[in-house]
Amino acid sequence: MTNLNDVDWTKLPEPIDDGAADHLPGRRVPAVMLASTVGEEVDLSSLSGTTVVYVYPMTGRPGLALPAGWDAIPGARGCTPQSCAFRDHFKELKRLGVDHLFGLSTQTTEYQREAAERMHLPFPLLSDSQLELQRSLGLPAFVVDGMTLLKRVTVIIRNGEVRKAFYPVFPPDRNAEEVVCWLRSAH
Repeated sequence: MTNLNDVDWTKLPEPIDDGAADHLPGRRVPAVMLASTVGEEVDLSSLSGTTVVYVYPMTGRPGLALPAGWDAIPGARGCTPQSCAFRDHFKELKRLGVDHLFGLSTQTTEYQREAAERMHLPFPLLSDSQLELQRSLGLPAFVVDGMTLLKRVTVIIRNGEVRKAFYPVFPPDRNAEEVVCWLRSAH
């Protein structure tokens, strides 16, 4: 069986910068309550300090098929490698002043909880299953198999304001390292 973290990114279509995240830097995060995998609700707008949120389409589950044509959708593949990279850089992100780290998708908290446990994530995943944050913040999205999923974007929020948006994110397994480099240069 192939390791899900071993992906040949050169064989997958790279997403293009369509400008769908250009409006995010400088924007205040709206007050939206998001369920988390640790049983709490989180309002990103009310968090003090530095918050990193990596937004991803969906996490696959071993033994369950992904949507038809998944690998042909630019930027869709790579949620597990991205989450694992943030897990592996967690301590370094904390040392660089990140007070809060979250992954966010439109999947339900119950679905996300399995993924968080399987990947041993030391941070919560947030669910925007009602698309409230997506609509109010204008997060880029796409539809596949009748599901509205979020395009991959990572935001750095300081005291409720988006300071930086990484978009498009590709390859996703290098995104955590890009965030680390940006935080180092911002200090």
